[in-house]
Amino acid sequence: MRKLTLLLFTCIFITTLVAQDTANSSPKDPEAAVFSSTQRVTIDGKSISLDTEAGQFKTYDEQNKPKALFGYTYYAKSTNDEDRPIMFAFNGGPGSSSFWLHMGILGPKRIVINDPGYTPAAPYELVNNEYSLLDVADLVMIDPIGTGLSAPAGESEFKDFWGVDQDIESISEFIRQFLIRKGRLNDPKFLLGESYGTFRNAGIMSHLQDMGIALNGVIMVSAVFDLRHLTFPVHEDLSYIVYIPTYAATAWYHDKVDHGDHTLESFIEEVRSFTDGAYQSALFKGDKLSTTEKNGIAEQLARYTGISADYWLRGDLRVQAGEYFQELLRDEAMTVGRLDSRFKGINPDPLAQFAYSDPQSDAISPPYITGFLDYLYGDLQVDPTLHYKTSARDLEGFSWDWKHRGNLSWGTQVAVNTGIDMADAMVKNPNLKVLILNGYYDLATVFHGVEYTIDHLGLPPSIKENIIVKYYEAGHMMYTHEPSMVQFREDVLEFINGLTER
Repeated sequence: MRKLTLLLFTCIFITTLVAQDTANSSPKDPEAAVFSSTQRVTIDGKSISLDTEAGQFKTYDEQNKPKALFGYTYYAKSTNDEDRPIMFAFNGGPGSSSFWLHMGILGPKRIVINDPGYTPAAPYELVNNEYSLLDVADLVMIDPIGTGLSAPAGESEFKDFWGVDQDIESISEFIRQFLIRKGRLNDPKFLLGESYGTFRNAGIMSHLQDMGIALNGVIMVSAVFDLRHLTFPVHEDLSYIVYIPTYAATAWYHDKVDHGDHTLESFIEEVRSFTDGAYQSALFKGDKLSTTEKNGIAEQLARYTGISADYWLRGDLRVQAGEYFQELLRDEAMTVGRLDSRFKGINPDPLAQFAYSDPQSDAISPPYITGFLDYLYGDLQVDPTLHYKTSARDLEGFSWDWKHRGNLSWGTQVAVNTGIDMADAMVKNPNLKVLILNGYYDLATVFHGVEYTIDHLGLPPSIKENIIVKYYEAGHMMYTHEPSMVQFREDVLEFINGLTER
C-alpha cells in the first residue's frame, strides 16, 4: 500500500513538474501550428498541383531564442522545377493581413465580386484563379505580426514589430530564415507588396541587400514611398499637387468633365502639365498670387476636376482627398470611393465636409473576408479554433512607430520616405528591377506621387531605367476589375520571365 501511495505521489509530482515546465516554457518557446494540404490551379488550360502549408513559421533572434510566430501560406509546385522562382507577398495597412492579394489575384482561388458595385451577401463564388502566377513562381503569403495567425514569441512584444523599421527588420528576417530552412536561398527571389506593402518593400529590398540577399525583382502594387504625398500637412503643398491628376481621372470616369477628343491617357497628360506647371507655381506664390491669377487657376481646376471654381476658391485652391470624395457627387447625395473612385455609395450627410465612409471598402470587404476565411478553414484545413485576424488595428494598444532611420548617406530625412531605401538597394544591385503598378482611380495612393518620387531619387539613367511603371483603368486593388486582372498577370509574368530566363 505504501509502495502504491509512493508511486501515486511520484506520478503526481512528475506530472506537476511537467505541467509547470510546460506552463513556464510555453510563452518562451511556443509551438508553430502548420497544416499541410494539396491545392490545384488551372492556368492556360494546364492543371498545376501545389504542395501547400498554412499556419505559423517560428523565427529566432541572434541568440537563437524564439522571436515570432509568422502566419504564412506557402504554395510550392509539387513537381520540383530547378531554379523555380519564389515570391514573397503581403498587403499593407500598416496592420492589414494579406488576404486581399491572396484571394484577389495571387492564390489558386479568387473571390468573384460585382465590380464596381456592391456584391450581394453569401453565398459567394470562389473560383479557380486563372490569373495567378503560380505557373511561373512559388508563393509565400506573409501576415505581419498582429495580423492573421501571427504573434510575438519568447520575450518579444507587439511593440517590437509595430513600426517602420521594426516591420522591415522582422519581415526581412522571416524571409531569410524561410529561404534557409526551405532550401530556397539560391533560387530567383521576388517581393510583391501592395499599398503600405510597397513602402515596406522599399525598406526590405535594402535591408536584405545589406544582409547579403540580392533580389531579382520587386513588384509594387499601388505604391507610396513618401508619406508627405498622402497626409496633406499644414503649409505643405505637395499632397495637393500630386492628387490633382487622380481627381481628374475620377471626374473623367463619372462624366463630370468634357471628354472632347481626348482619351483618358491624353487627358491625364494634359492635367499633368497643368499640375506641374501653372498649379504648382500658383501654390508656391502663396499670398503673392493675384486675384486674377487665382480665379484663372480655379477655373482650370474646375474644368479638370469636375467641382466648381467657387469650391476651389473657398479652399484657397487646395482640396483634400476626403473633401473631394464628398464634393464630386454631392448633388446626387452620393460619394466616391477612396480605394477605387469608380465605386460610389450613398452619402448620408450631404452637408458634411468629408466623406462618411469608403464605398469601395464597404462593397468588397464582406465577400473578401468571408470568402477567405471559408477557404482558410476549409480548403487549407487550418484549425478553426485558431483566430485569424484580418487587421491588427483591433488589438489593444495598436500604435505604429513612424520613425525611420533610412540611409544617412543619402541625406537627412525630413519626412518618412523609403524611396531612399529603394534607391540605395538599386545602386548596390544594378541588376535589380522594380515594377510599379498604378491604378488611375486610386485615391488612396496616387500615381502622380509615385512619378514624383521616381523623378526625385537622384538615380543615374542606367539605374532609373530599371524602374518600370504600368497604369490600369481601375483603383487601388486593380484586381477587382477583371480586364485589369488580365493586364496584371501579363505585366508581372513578363517581368518575372524577363529576369529569370537564361
